[in-house]
Amino acid sequence: MGNEASIVMQLVDVWKAYRVGDIVTWALRGVNLSILRGEFIAIMGPSGSGKTTLLNIIGLLDRPTKGKVYIDGVDVSVLPSDSLARIRNKKIGFVFQQFNLVARMSVYENIELPLIPAGIPPRLRREMVLKALKAAGGEEEWLAKKPTQLSGGQQQRVAIARALVNNPEIILADEPTGNLDRASARTVVETFTKLNAGGQTIVVVTHDPEVANCSNKIYLIRDGIIKDLRSPSKSECLLNKEIK
Repeated sequence: MGNEASIVMQLVDVWKAYRVGDIVTWALRGVNLSILRGEFIAIMGPSGSGKTTLLNIIGLLDRPTKGKVYIDGVDVSVLPSDSLARIRNKKIGFVFQQFNLVARMSVYENIELPLIPAGIPPRLRREMVLKALKAAGGEEEWLAKKPTQLSGGQQQRVAIARALVNNPEIILADEPTGNLDRASARTVVETFTKLNAGGQTIVVVTHDPEVANCSNKIYLIRDGIIKDLRSPSKSECLLNKEIK
């Protein structure tokens, strides 16, 4: 199989339309994308270019209007919704700009959430939560706290831990540094870089070139079409910038 063995996800001629009344808008127009296991890729583009739609398709939160989506060589675009949900919960972890943590729950309970439907025993869940929080650069002392007792950067690391706890094949991050100051953003990017160095596949949608330049590949999307593939400029990576 050669290189195909290392492809974890592949989009083949993916189109996505949204209909409002009689008006049809094409958010994606024939996207072809292969994500290799262990890659750290960034997707950039102006507002309305199709970035979030593309991430939703990759994350199996939405289906293409036309085209195919493969995970580990299996065409998932034809599967029923319950099968998609199971694959999503097992293989994909999500990190969002707004953190999406449950305020009334402790940090421990937030990270544990994805494990409960899987029927994993409590003692093993605790081990998995601690491992994920440590991998995300968090501190064990946060576990009993509520998310609101943490800084923005700390909350995002908790969100990364929640995304990691199921040991997914791919981490998808939608503007993960969008609500953070530069020091907190740097910590989050550092976390992603370390995870990637350990073999984790990461896809980040960002408008920030200093974040994108920390990846291995940058895809530029405009008008629903991937227009360009660029090599990052590591000197312009946020981790190599002085924070004043």
